[in-house]
Amino acid sequence: MRPSSSARERGRGPLAGLRVVEVSAFVAAPLASMTLAQLGAEVIRIDPVGGGIDHHRWPETDDGTSLYWAGLNKGKRSVTLPLDTPEGQREAADIICADGPGAGILVTNLPARGWLGYEQLSARRPDLIMMRLRGDHDGSPAVDYTVNSASGFPHATGDEPAPVNHVLPAWDIAAGLYLTVGLLAAERRRQATGQGQEVTLALSDVMLATVGNLGYLADVRINGASREPIGNSLYGAFGRDFATADGRRVMVVALTTRQFRSLGRATGLTEKLELTGPLMDVDLTTEGGRYTARHAIAAVLEPWFASRTLAELRSVFRDSGVLWGPYQTFRQLVEEDPRCSTENPLFSWIEQPGIGTLLAPGSPLVFSADPAPAAAPAPRLGADTEAVRAREEPARS
Repeated sequence: MRPSSSARERGRGPLAGLRVVEVSAFVAAPLASMTLAQLGAEVIRIDPVGGGIDHHRWPETDDGTSLYWAGLNKGKRSVTLPLDTPEGQREAADIICADGPGAGILVTNLPARGWLGYEQLSARRPDLIMMRLRGDHDGSPAVDYTVNSASGFPHATGDEPAPVNHVLPAWDIAAGLYLTVGLLAAERRRQATGQGQEVTLALSDVMLATVGNLGYLADVRINGASREPIGNSLYGAFGRDFATADGRRVMVVALTTRQFRSLGRATGLTEKLELTGPLMDVDLTTEGGRYTARHAIAAVLEPWFASRTLAELRSVFRDSGVLWGPYQTFRQLVEEDPRCSTENPLFSWIEQPGIGTLLAPGSPLVFSADPAPAAAPAPRLGADTEAVRAREEPARS
């Protein structure tokens, strides 16, 4: 399939006219500004000459080009400046504080002091919106892995008391999306009042808010309970993994009574599954009852799954109402899953400088009006420096 010939569809999308400057690194802040870029905002990422600390993060190509950096900077413009010099800092501040109704917005996770401090920048542009991510609410540093280790989730992951990390940077991702919401809220207020503001977000607070919102903090305080590791079982309802005849594994979930009954019909095991209720003295029409009887339910289902291949499961479960999905490696996701292809409007082919032709995702949001532009490549480091400088020349004169 031929790659898209469009490099950057500027001026399109629900956030067209918004101009955001990013001075950041790693996941959360770059994800926030890329999310905005994918909805039509102009995003200018400023890095030191030669690239920031995340410019060569893995995974890389054989020649050392970071696939990670390219993935998190799609659709942006790239400016490099000597940020360790007063001249480079002044130039960066010029870009951040540029005139324009949709400009004057900064996203950063770097220390907000000196030239990058809110007081200094807002003195030049009083309606400046500054989104700042920090580690802990007291200003101490933290990253996703150190926040996650304190969250309680690693002690509830796996099937033994030793904590188990997961590799998804969940807190970074959640923080990045919080930053986008906060930015749009601050911009809405600025449109109404003409006033800017600094909005701060602590990565550890994203974790704490989530643990609290899911009820786990209250579970300890009210019930004196702390979740224990239960492997791949679903907490509080029926769900777990099963091995297939061809060495694959699938996850099966029955959150509702209807889904549980669909599982019984599809497997032909309705009568045997219903016997687990009286056996365990539980009500199988409740989530808690199915959770309590999970081992007995699984014992009924395991032989059925073990005697069938993944392909056979796909055939049996098609249009059955069963909630299930195969476990996949990244390779299997790319090579076997039709959702990871241009069959899904999320994806389109792009020409990524320094890498080549890539199948890349755009925004997962689908708008019925003013749709978001298709996926756009990340720029080469510093590719837009001179163009942005030329545009900001009046602001520096």
